[in-house]
Amino acid sequence: MTDRLPALNGALVADALAMPVHWYYDRIALKRDYGLVDRYLCPRNPHPDSILHRSSYKPEFPVADILHDQAKYWGQHGVHYHQQLEAGENTLNLQLSSALYKQVHATGRYDAKAWLHLYVDCMRLPGWHRDTYVEEYHRAFFTNLARGKQLEDCGTADIHIGGLATVPALFAGLNSGGEEFVGIVRRHVSLTHRCPEVIEAAMAFARILLAIETGSGLREAIYEHASGWAGEKKFSKWSKEPDEMVVGQHLSTACYIQDAFAAALYLAWKYADDFSSGIIANAHCGGDNCHRGAVIGALLAMEKEVPSRWLDGLKTRH
Repeated sequence: MTDRLPALNGALVADALAMPVHWYYDRIALKRDYGLVDRYLCPRNPHPDSILHRSSYKPEFPVADILHDQAKYWGQHGVHYHQQLEAGENTLNLQLSSALYKQVHATGRYDAKAWLHLYVDCMRLPGWHRDTYVEEYHRAFFTNLARGKQLEDCGTADIHIGGLATVPALFAGLNSGGEEFVGIVRRHVSLTHRCPEVIEAAMAFARILLAIETGSGLREAIYEHASGWAGEKKFSKWSKEPDEMVVGQHLSTACYIQDAFAAALYLAWKYADDFSSGIIANAHCGGDNCHRGAVIGALLAMEKEVPSRWLDGLKTRH
């Protein structure tokens, strides 16, 4: 079995690079505020596309308090989602991915109940993640928990690509392969994302990683295992256009799984031979580039070695 750790480190790198320009939908503003995003940068306020001014989350019981000292920023204009993170630091979902990797690597197996307890402990610990924005699926999970649901039943029908962020951690931390691994991914993702489209994408992602590990080229693996999102003829045609037209006009830059997963696969396909160019292109496309990046970085890292400069500047690496 080949070394699977590059998949996780690649995901962490791509997320950390995109972090300061995460959820920029105005790409003119993105370039104005950050210029060329070819290195780790610090986030800064104001964030012109922030929705925190119209977001709210009031925990019904203390068990559901997952915002902690960040709650005071909700309802304010221009607040950056990751305002307190440092250059090279990861967003919440990828920090959870690191925690999952450590757990499964230490035990050599995946235990859904153990993971759920770790997830709850991390999210409830003040200062554990320091991210200002907490995605909708986390809020729904802890609302259900506060209302008395069992841990295994707190997931929601969330349709966002953030549900794929922890797949590279499972891949890196486990030795299982084939449909056994795909089944673990299915079980794990369904704990928080009870959405058939997200689960299907997660399983396709898992199969692509496995195929690359056993000798398939990245592009061939995408065609074989993600035909519902990818196609050689379509991708070849799109490759003649600027990335920001493909991911922006043909495909949405938003987080909804159908377009977001297709966009991640396209950028991984296009930049299969160049890790750095692929993650930089993804960052500049804006939108949910952090969670797309988790897919892109993992796939590219399994195809080509991650340049040392990215690992050297990463706050969390394995």
